[in-house]
Amino acid sequence: MSKVALVTGGSRGIGAAISIALKEAGYTVAANYAGNDEAAAKFTAETGIKTYKWSVADYDACAAGVAQVEADLGPVSVLVNNAGITRDSMFHKMTPQQWKEVIDTNLTGLFNMTHPLWGGMRDRKFGRVVNISSINGQKGQAGQANYSAAKSGDLGFTKALAQEGARAGITVNAICPGYIGTEMVRAIDEKVLKERIIPQIPVGRLGEPEEIARCVVFLASEDAGFITGSTLSANGGQFFV
Repeated sequence: MSKVALVTGGSRGIGAAISIALKEAGYTVAANYAGNDEAAAKFTAETGIKTYKWSVADYDACAAGVAQVEADLGPVSVLVNNAGITRDSMFHKMTPQQWKEVIDTNLTGLFNMTHPLWGGMRDRKFGRVVNISSINGQKGQAGQANYSAAKSGDLGFTKALAQEGARAGITVNAICPGYIGTEMVRAIDEKVLKERIIPQIPVGRLGEPEEIARCVVFLASEDAGFITGSTLSANGGQFFV
């Protein structure tokens, strides 16, 4: 029986690429999504990957969602915390709501999703948790105090939890993508992309969602069993730690 992988925000963008790559690698995949029913239905029709709707910002919804996935597909061995939102604003204009929404999804969402699965992974002496952070969690970004704080917090969560999971056969790692050619990024004005964003990237192009997905597949594999608490930067050389 194939291992079960659960990908949050798994029906669009980077998450969709991750879900597809894990399926191609032999996993049974469940893709969580928050609100776009049409996109989720299309994704399932095209890939055969089951989708499940709940908000990662809601702990009870996460616990119920995890229980449903495991009832349908079996115990989850691989969790990819990919779901994320932006509510960008310069700090002097940022509202408490903009701060809270991003922290609740992008940081607290990792707790909400990982906590219901942690006990089972410990009992089975195997687990893979891969957290999708961001280059802006490493270097910061003007207009994204909320997002950068959450994504930086994801890295602290990764390092701490890796130490707890190590003796139970659970690895916890993070990936920090740079600018990736998702639908959202490609919607940026072409002039801004060509003149302001791509010139900052030494390889001279946007990354592709599939390149992040391949990183996830490796970290989820048996071959990556000695790698935990690590941050994999996939940003085309834009920022070095």
